Amino acid sequence: MRLFILSVLLVSSAFSKGQNNLKQVDHLLDAIFPEDQPGIAVAIVKDDKTIFSRGYGISNIITKSKITATTNFNIASLTKQFTAAGMLYLQKKGVLDINQSIDHYFPDMNRNVSEKATLLQLLTHRSGIIDHYDFVQVEKGKHGYARQVYEAIKNKDSLYFTPGSSFRYSNTAYCLAGLILEKISGKTYKDFIRQTFFIPLAMNHSTVWNEQEKIYNAATGYDKDSTTGQFIKSQAEEHVFFSTEGDGAIYTSVKDYAKWFQSLQHASILSQKDIALARSIQNPVPDQTGVGYGFGWFVNARQQPAYIYHSGGNGGFRTYSFSIPALNYLVVIFANRSDINIEQVVMQINQILFPDLPPLVPVEVLTS
Repeated sequence: MRLFILSVLLVSSAFSKGQNNLKQVDHLLDAIFPEDQPGIAVAIVKDDKTIFSRGYGISNIITKSKITATTNFNIASLTKQFTAAGMLYLQKKGVLDINQSIDHYFPDMNRNVSEKATLLQLLTHRSGIIDHYDFVQVEKGKHGYARQVYEAIKNKDSLYFTPGSSFRYSNTAYCLAGLILEKISGKTYKDFIRQTFFIPLAMNHSTVWNEQEKIYNAATGYDKDSTTGQFIKSQAEEHVFFSTEGDGAIYTSVKDYAKWFQSLQHASILSQKDIALARSIQNPVPDQTGVGYGFGWFVNARQQPAYIYHSGGNGGFRTYSFSIPALNYLVVIFANRSDINIEQVVMQINQILFPDLPPLVPVEVLTS
């Protein structure tokens, strides 16, 4: 305990000395992201205050709209933490048990799979269920929602491994978790997330993607042509899995996401016990001592204070959330260009504000 407190004090001291370095962060990002190209939105939270929030670049090449802290981005796999939080919320209400096998919710699923895998294993990537990216094909322009993913995998009788015996990052697992939220709540995934989290937290412009809905102040995702260097509108919204609920369909802004982080810090919706559970290692990542997966987040507990992080990528969008809960610190970046190493940008910001912070373990190492 003494070592933990000393570590927190040392890192906090490093930050207090570096608070004036927010200008340095601003200069860094200005240099990386030209004002006439797709770019990023950034928010930094410390001690219950958003101490920095700004956009760099444009949200749409045609309209030349500037990115701001309220610009909405597809956050891709950062959606998973909302799905996991929804599960914990319903468990707190006493209407589900995350240790229950999933056959209770999917009676027509192959029982060799559904009887072995639990809700807990879905959330921690230990289910062994085959990922739909490996085999599901949908006609271009026809969106594959979570229900469509389920219909494609429900008769599969094979697993990557015996549930609970290993780790393999799975988008399908979170699609199934999203469907379970719908079954238990009696609401669509969109309405459940909106009513449970977005409305109570005044995340006023956050939503779940839907073909029929125009999203307020939404950025357009872009890819960079490797030959011409020109930015081209990504075909992300034609990607068959762009819209799968549960694993990657939420749109939000860095301003709204900062509210989400602060709600977790203060346990305003979930209990402190559940938040601690979500932010602790439930499943160690092989060959990465002290690193593992919680509920919707990666956890690095190699040193204290531990830090929590996750990345997201979908077409022309890249997202990254990094936090040190013990220091009440968050940096979140959303980008509408696929050509950047967003993790590297986060690390550069951390090095300015926390010079003594150990380096991240790259997410691609953890998910590959």
